[in-house]
Amino acid sequence: MSYFRKNSGTGNGSQTANTPLRMKILVGIILILFAALIGQLAYLQLAYGSRFAAEVDSTDQNTVSKSVPRGIMYDSQGRILVGNKAINAVTYTRGLSTSSTTMYKVANALSNYIEITDEKPSERMVADYYLADSKREAKVKKALPKSQKKTSLSTSQINDYEVAYVEKQLKPSLTSKEKTAALIYNKMSGATTLSTINLKSNGLTNKEIAQVGEHLSNLPGVGIGTDWNRYYPNGSSIKSIIGSVSTTKTGLPSDNLQYYLVNGYSRNDRVGTSYLEKEYEALLKGTKASYKVTSKSGKVSKTEQVYAGQSGASLKLTIDAKYQAEVTKALKTQFKKAIGAGAAKLSSGAYAVAINPNTGAVLALSGISYDPSKQKITDNALGNINQSFVMGSVVKGAQVAGGLINKVITPSNSTLPDTPIYLPGSPVKKSVYPVGTFSSLDAPSALEVSSNIYMMQLTLRWIKAGYVAKSYIHMPQTAFQTLRNNFGMFGLGQKTGIDLPGESSGIQGSSFDSKTGLIRSGSVLDESYGNYDAYTPIQLAQYVSTIANGGYRMQPYVVKSIGHTSSDGKRFSAYYNKKPTVQFKIPWTQSELNVIKDGFYRVTHGSNAWGTAHSLKSVKPSISAKTGTAQTFYYNAKTGKSTDTELINETMVGWASSNNPQIAFAIVFAGFNPNLEGSYNKDLAKAMVTSYYKLHKGQFTN
Repeated sequence: MSYFRKNSGTGNGSQTANTPLRMKILVGIILILFAALIGQLAYLQLAYGSRFAAEVDSTDQNTVSKSVPRGIMYDSQGRILVGNKAINAVTYTRGLSTSSTTMYKVANALSNYIEITDEKPSERMVADYYLADSKREAKVKKALPKSQKKTSLSTSQINDYEVAYVEKQLKPSLTSKEKTAALIYNKMSGATTLSTINLKSNGLTNKEIAQVGEHLSNLPGVGIGTDWNRYYPNGSSIKSIIGSVSTTKTGLPSDNLQYYLVNGYSRNDRVGTSYLEKEYEALLKGTKASYKVTSKSGKVSKTEQVYAGQSGASLKLTIDAKYQAEVTKALKTQFKKAIGAGAAKLSSGAYAVAINPNTGAVLALSGISYDPSKQKITDNALGNINQSFVMGSVVKGAQVAGGLINKVITPSNSTLPDTPIYLPGSPVKKSVYPVGTFSSLDAPSALEVSSNIYMMQLTLRWIKAGYVAKSYIHMPQTAFQTLRNNFGMFGLGQKTGIDLPGESSGIQGSSFDSKTGLIRSGSVLDESYGNYDAYTPIQLAQYVSTIANGGYRMQPYVVKSIGHTSSDGKRFSAYYNKKPTVQFKIPWTQSELNVIKDGFYRVTHGSNAWGTAHSLKSVKPSISAKTGTAQTFYYNAKTGKSTDTELINETMVGWASSNNPQIAFAIVFAGFNPNLEGSYNKDLAKAMVTSYYKLHKGQFTN
């Protein structure tokens, strides 16, 4: 017994003695860990303190932006073609933690003071508005089958089921006031945090502004601001060149949404959707103002401007608004005359281009589309760049140039027999005048009387075709390409590069028969005098300018300079001016060019009875020109098919003055009655030239 007591006593004494040691070790470990923690905190503070501070600030500070006025467009004389007209707007700025319930209450309250009648809420908008009422939402959720409200489903999935239930089962009918509230709620819901949107601007009355202003204290986020609309003080006919801008309702185009979002646009931003507004969007939109918004406890405590923003760049065009109006008026006058005479009964429209042949600057771009079924005329200036037509004899200047450059004919020896072409099994291919009228013609005379025969005889020699009248013809496989390459030097059959989107390159007819695989010999001959491939009016203008200026193919353009408008809107300061661009130099000699210019001069000033535009002989300043007609057929827009009703395109190109070209023009009257051919193209040419020089007195010589 004493043994066990001794051992027991010894054990207790040892435990008592070791306790302080273990405590010391534990405390030591704690101190070491504590020191390590302090060291790590110090390291983080020194190494990453600024980064953490920035992250904390980022949760308390947000950067928001505000749109700036869009750039203005001026004509060549400084007149405003399109500007911004400020209008009042009811705005809404979404807070940091604004709930759908709050927006629902504000929308209902605001619908007491404004009415939106130019929009209608969609079924989805109605459903979202209906479910924004918590009591109605609870009833709808209760009515859903169990499978559609399981706890395993996400909130968005359940909401989709609720929306579907409201749309298909309840189909709520809203009062006009509730429809306005639904539209307002939808716009509020679509706004991003701290962004400002317009709830209503178009049609906003003074009474509505006053009522909203009186109740702003009860409408959190709602304010009175300004919006803008594009306006056209010099007429809207030029709008088809300028293009359009989207509304805040349509916002960014859906087909290019990601592009705009990546480039800093908001979904409800207004952007250019067509032509100049679209082509120069990056410049016209300007740079948004930037604000730093500081918030505490979910509420905005401070707003500080970081960047005032920069209004959009302004554009000065090459087009003179007064001259544009004169050309458009003259075009419509001649077209209406043709309608009255029955010549334009099935026409698709008419187009006219005026261009500075020395620079490529577009002076006027006018066009109209015509709907025969409705007898309706619509402005369509852009038809000059996106509509293609078989142009006829106006291209014969390029054909003669090809013959001269390739030494098929020479300035001193350009005479060819005026013998019709007889292909086996085909009608005779001839000129409009009777067979035998001329035994032979030189190049200038052929242009004056518009000889198809001359162009075909020239082609046979140029491409070295084998030909026996009525029995045999053989052409090389490269025949079409030879002619098209030549026309292409003048810009025919290819895009001109004008600074407008949507330009067409024209239409090429098929070169080979799809069944036999043989080259279309007769069509090669048609091509030689402009009755096969189709070109745009702007291509014709570039082509005739190339002849007028001595052989330089100039790129057409409509934006003359880019700059900024002063804050008072009275001064335009350019920081970029367009320089004329030479795309190609025709490799002819001066004597070869003189042959073509002589022919164009004879068209209007010659003495041959078969001359096509001698009625312009007395016009001052002197005009050199070429007329054309081309066979076409009526195209039924409703069926999308061509009919067997034969029509003609009446065309004309030229320049003035003959010895000092300042203006070149191209005219197309599409789809006229061949039996009622008139002088519409020549009368329009006269009006275009005389009105231009009337506005620019003293700038010409004969």
